Amino acid sequence: MTTGLRLPATRRVATAEEMHALGRELAGELRAGDLVVLAGPLGAGKTTLTRGIGEGLDVRGPVTSPTFVLARTHPGLSGGVPLVHVDAYRLASALELDDLDIDFARSVVVVEWGSGMLDGVAESWLEVAIERPTGADERSASVASDEADEVDEPRTVTITGFGPRWAPGADGADPA
Repeated sequence: MTTGLRLPATRRVATAEEMHALGRELAGELRAGDLVVLAGPLGAGKTTLTRGIGEGLDVRGPVTSPTFVLARTHPGLSGGVPLVHVDAYRLASALELDDLDIDFARSVVVVEWGSGMLDGVAESWLEVAIERPTGADERSASVASDEADEVDEPRTVTITGFGPRWAPGADGADPA
């Protein structure tokens, strides 16, 4: 990968600013057709990471959680690639995701809560698993998801590539 991020990669992220910066770094690796699946509990930092990706891709914002609209498209500025931000939490199947008619081929697609729902959608994808300390869910349960993302507490972020796009030595991936 061009910034030296080797897969799988595990990072300790201490603050919301660091999560945002990780998103910007990750954006430097992404191109049209890439799919990123975000996994982690409520308030883990999924939307903060996606904001960073959006900033790194230079898309029209603001990038906010698409919880109630399911998907938001942020056009690329200056002719760049668009970002499609999907919240699959309320979707029951990959068929419902397909009904959203997302342009996977010409966009970078980031799907929150998409684990296990994307079979057959793409042959390659990145999975970003965000872990929070035990008890963090209870502390953030009383705040909105976007606000919980901003709580400064350490997280462990693991980025794993699947499929030929992210195979060692593939275009865009570092050799092992």
